[in-house]
Amino acid sequence: MKKIIFISLLIFTFNTLLFSQTKILTVAESSDFTSTSTYKEVMNFINKIKQTTSNIKIEYIATSTFGKKIPLLIVANPLPENPEDLMNDDRVVVYIQANIHAGEVEGKEGSLMLLRDLLQTDYSDILKDVVVLIVPILNPDGNDQFSTRNRTNQNGPKEVGVRHNGQHLDLNRDALKLETPEMNGVVQNIFNRWDPSVTVDCHTTNGSYHEEPVTFSWTINPNSDRALINYMRDEMMPAVQERLQNHYNIDNCFYGNFIDNKEPEKGWRFGASAPRYMTNYVGLRNRMAILNENYVYADYKSRVIGTYHLLHSILDYSAAHKAEIKKQVYAADYRTQNKGSDPQENHKFALKYKAIPTPEKITIKTFEVEEYVDANGRYRYRPTEIKKTVTVPYFADCVATEESQFPFAYIITNLDPDIIANMKAHGILIEKLTKDTDVQVEKFTFSEITAGRSLNQGHFNTTYKGEFLTDTIAFKKGTLIVRTGQPLGNLIAYLFEPDTDDGYLYWNFFNKYLAPQWGRSYYAYPAYKVLRKLDISSSIVD
Repeated sequence: MKKIIFISLLIFTFNTLLFSQTKILTVAESSDFTSTSTYKEVMNFINKIKQTTSNIKIEYIATSTFGKKIPLLIVANPLPENPEDLMNDDRVVVYIQANIHAGEVEGKEGSLMLLRDLLQTDYSDILKDVVVLIVPILNPDGNDQFSTRNRTNQNGPKEVGVRHNGQHLDLNRDALKLETPEMNGVVQNIFNRWDPSVTVDCHTTNGSYHEEPVTFSWTINPNSDRALINYMRDEMMPAVQERLQNHYNIDNCFYGNFIDNKEPEKGWRFGASAPRYMTNYVGLRNRMAILNENYVYADYKSRVIGTYHLLHSILDYSAAHKAEIKKQVYAADYRTQNKGSDPQENHKFALKYKAIPTPEKITIKTFEVEEYVDANGRYRYRPTEIKKTVTVPYFADCVATEESQFPFAYIITNLDPDIIANMKAHGILIEKLTKDTDVQVEKFTFSEITAGRSLNQGHFNTTYKGEFLTDTIAFKKGTLIVRTGQPLGNLIAYLFEPDTDDGYLYWNFFNKYLAPQWGRSYYAYPAYKVLRKLDISSSIVD
């Protein structure tokens, strides 16, 4: 028996030495950056890396529509057995997500290279300060639908997958409604379970013409914690940008597009501010999020290498500022809980908003453009060979143009299983009244309800007209109440406010409760607002 154990140890030692001396290459690297990896090749790469180290653990966050298990890689030294092991740990947790849109492949390849180098090179010093979570292939169903006809404007690789998942849904529009197994897996098995302080979501973009292969930005929805947004805008992102440029020699700029391609001096704008987008959703959870958009017209190798070094720059910053980052997110939790526990007149919720310039202008290396008519008779712009560098306003600070009062709670009169399941998936604390209770509320009444004219992610989104009325209503024992005095209070308001651009009403969750079978009248919106702090007897719903 001792001889067998000794031989086994020799074999393990030999394999470890072999793998440590032989660099394991990604498909991108081994093909000289002409190809990208299938799901099977991603899993083979991960398993090869796992044989070389004890500092990686694999969990599976979901199973896709086509039956593929989606891997979450936990990389740390020492490696925690579970999230509870990190309760008194001073390391910061950073989550890197790639391939949410499966034709956008740089994050997938770059994160696999990062995984290898964190575990096999001097970069492993980062693991003293950071627990790294990586999902390199969030959309395996879309990934494996390779074709040369996908993303034909993209400068390599030779063939890629498709944007949508196996349900033909866009995962980066599903953060609130959670209709896909992939996004349910991210929210429940990463955000709720591991609670990363920083999230990075990797994409590819086209849009305005510029030289920088890598662009990125931060969460911008105005209902996120303002101090957290300002920290990312003023401290974290400029530092990451400087390190990526000067330490790793990667040209980069903040993400956006010119307001006017012919007159770039008018400004650079980042417009995707709704929380259906992953990074803005993370902001509503009081955590930091970075959107990485790699420039589609740059060559494939430059995009992958640029993503790889951006991820390093973010980890470098996170390692050096781990205590500061954790302090910032926990302070945001505290502020949100306090706001919801006793809302004041000055506590508002943004229903509509616009982008204004950030305090600092930004510099873009661009081109003069010319107008032309494409094969379909449409006017378009294309770059000339004349380069030009501009320093312009960056429209990425969103401010409210229409607001409502932030409430103490919402009382929900319909025990809809889909709504309850959605709230639980987000990690929202739900309660129920323990006795019949009369409560003064704001009741939203409809004067008109209209379905959208075209399908959006399988929905005809609800549009309507109506108004809030003050009323005192007798609510029965067992009626649901959701208080905003919890860390996810901003998310709760986004889901239940009738006027938001991404809530339950917009995504049709309440449709069957809005009108009687006969006649043309409407019921009141079945989520009633309690504006001020009130002593309401309730118990937690399991």
